[in-house]
Amino acid sequence: MRPPRGRGGGFRGRGDGGRGRGRGGGGGRGGDRGGSGMKPRGGGRGGGRGRGGGRGGMKGGSKVVVEPHRHEGVFVAKGKEDALVTKNMVPGEAVYNEKRIAVQNEDGTKVEYRVWNPFRSKLAAAILGGVDNIWIVLYLGAASGTTVSHVSDVVGPNGVVYAVEFSHRSGRDLVNMAKKRTNVIPIIEDARHPAKYRMLVGMVDVIFSDVAQPDQARILALNASYFLKAGGHFVISIKANCIDSTVPAEAVFQSEVKKLQQEQFKPFEQVTLEPFERDHACVVGGYRMPKKQKAGAA
Repeated sequence: MRPPRGRGGGFRGRGDGGRGRGRGGGGGRGGDRGGSGMKPRGGGRGGGRGRGGGRGGMKGGSKVVVEPHRHEGVFVAKGKEDALVTKNMVPGEAVYNEKRIAVQNEDGTKVEYRVWNPFRSKLAAAILGGVDNIWIVLYLGAASGTTVSHVSDVVGPNGVVYAVEFSHRSGRDLVNMAKKRTNVIPIIEDARHPAKYRMLVGMVDVIFSDVAQPDQARILALNASYFLKAGGHFVISIKANCIDSTVPAEAVFQSEVKKLQQEQFKPFEQVTLEPFERDHACVVGGYRMPKKQKAGAA
C-alpha cells in the first residue's frame, strides 16, 4: 500500500520526518523504489507531498487546539507542532499550497485555518519574533500574494488590502489570488511612483513595506505622504544586504531608522527576523504622531 497523502505538521511540508516531496513517511523521493513491486516513483511522492502538504496539512478535529494570538485575527494551532495560522476567508482554497487545518467546534461546525509559514512571510516571522503592534492596509512589494493572503484573512471582509507589486509575473499570481478574495485590490505598478496609482488608493491606516530596494526608506516616505493618515502606522522589512553589504547588518538597520526619523516617522520597536530570514529586521512605528500634551501645572 502507498502511505497516506500529506498528513504532516509544521511548515513547508516538513511532514513527520523531513522536508520535500514525501520525505516524511514515504522514505525519500522513491520510497520503496523498486523494492516491493510498486511503480518506481511511487512511495515517496505520495508520502508527505512536500510543499503543499496534502491539501489538508495538519490533522484537525479534536487533536489540534486553536487559540487566539495576542494580535487580533491571528491564531496559534497547538498540536504535535505549534503553528501560526489565520482563519481562511475562502474555505477549501489554498493560495500557495500551504497546509490547512479544519477544526470542529462544539456545535459540530467546522472552521478552516491556514498555516502561516514564517519562512515564506516576513510578517509572520516578525510576529513570531515578538513584534507588539501590527496594522495592515497598503502593502508595498506584494509579490505573488503569499503574505497578502494572510493579511486578507486578518483584516476580514470589512477591511481592505491594497497590494502593490511591480513584477508582472508575480502580479499574475497576485491578481488570480485576489479574484477569490474580495478585500484585496491588486495594483501592478512601481511603488517608486505612487502618483500613478493615487486614484486607486484612499487614505490608509497602515503601510507595510517589503520592497528590498536600496532606497526603500524613501519609497516608504513617498507613499506615506500620499496615502498614510497622520497618526497612522508603518511596518517595514529591512534587508541589510540590499542596502549595503559592506557593513554589518546592525549598522544598516541603525542608518535606515535614522532616515525614517528624518521623514516624520517615529519607530516604536525593532525585531530581528532570525532564524527565518538572515540579516533582516522589521521596524514598526507611527507617522506624524500627535505631540503629547503636557499636563498643566497644578
